[in-house]
Amino acid sequence: MADTPSYGSSRETLDKMGEALKGARRLCVVTHDNPDPDSVSSAFALAYLSKNLFKVRATVKYGGIVGRPENRAMIRVLGLRMSELTEKDFSAGTAFALVDMQPGTGNNSFPAKRKPAIIIDHHPQRKTTRADLMHIRTDYGATATMLTELLLASELDIPTPLATALSYGISSETQDLGREAGERDIAAYLALFPKSNKKMLASIEHPKLPVDHFVTLNKALHHTVVYKNAVATCLGEIDNPDSVAFIADFMLRLERMSWCMCLGRYRDKIIVSIRTTNQQGRAGRFLRSLLGKRGTAGGHGMIAGGQVPCSMEHESCTRLEEELVKDFMRKLGYKEDAAMTPLLLVSEPDGGPR
Repeated sequence: MADTPSYGSSRETLDKMGEALKGARRLCVVTHDNPDPDSVSSAFALAYLSKNLFKVRATVKYGGIVGRPENRAMIRVLGLRMSELTEKDFSAGTAFALVDMQPGTGNNSFPAKRKPAIIIDHHPQRKTTRADLMHIRTDYGATATMLTELLLASELDIPTPLATALSYGISSETQDLGREAGERDIAAYLALFPKSNKKMLASIEHPKLPVDHFVTLNKALHHTVVYKNAVATCLGEIDNPDSVAFIADFMLRLERMSWCMCLGRYRDKIIVSIRTTNQQGRAGRFLRSLLGKRGTAGGHGMIAGGQVPCSMEHESCTRLEEELVKDFMRKLGYKEDAAMTPLLLVSEPDGGPR
């Protein structure tokens, strides 16, 4: 490779991590809500470092649910033990580490005003982000890559389940190294691959799917509209917030589409996912601008997610969703009254997609 990563800077980070954990009796590693494989694998890698390098016992905590079949399979197949973050976790002597997220973004259950000991993330640093150790690098495609480098620099043995989790975290976050992956992501994946269990990976990537998965897909197909290079889906009420990101990824595969937005109502929020094939799309900035003061959002070049509070009645939420779709079109440079066509009616005389 043209730029083989040096682990000198990672060793310096490990030294700073040891300083940040001084005096801690326990480390609570927190993922973002409804955690994905990148967040989960990163959390377990940091917990492993804490226990085996710094001798501080660690647990992994999350908010929301683990809903996507692949994510549930990953936790089950690899025997990963994690539980919901509760008030009891905020006990004296407990240090906190956040992975793949930062406080105040709206996508996590960590108190925005509380200062964690450690933050490891590949999203842009927020002005309000504070921690004793902030290892934040936007030039990485996955937080799991950053943790892999720290593990390699520590010279600890990497157990097969952890290597398998990290390799899946990297591949899922970068769509098999095809989305926002750089040399470091490729190098980390190649270092993990010989240590990973390929049968476990296969069972994670191709799990059995519940009926609800197909119900959601059917709903998406009937509530998707397109205009030129943009596609938008409104799922309405959903039981699984992960469905929004899944449908956004799925709909972006429609030929000729380069921008996708998916919306879904979960509890008292409208969950929003943005995807683009434009490597210079700045999806995170795009979505923050689109939502404005209506909600919160985060992301990076080609992928972003956010949420808008919506505890109103059904009709009001529907109008807000319609407004968001119009704003999506406007920010792409189209007229607000652009006539979007239902996906299942988009066809040429020969039956092919238009």
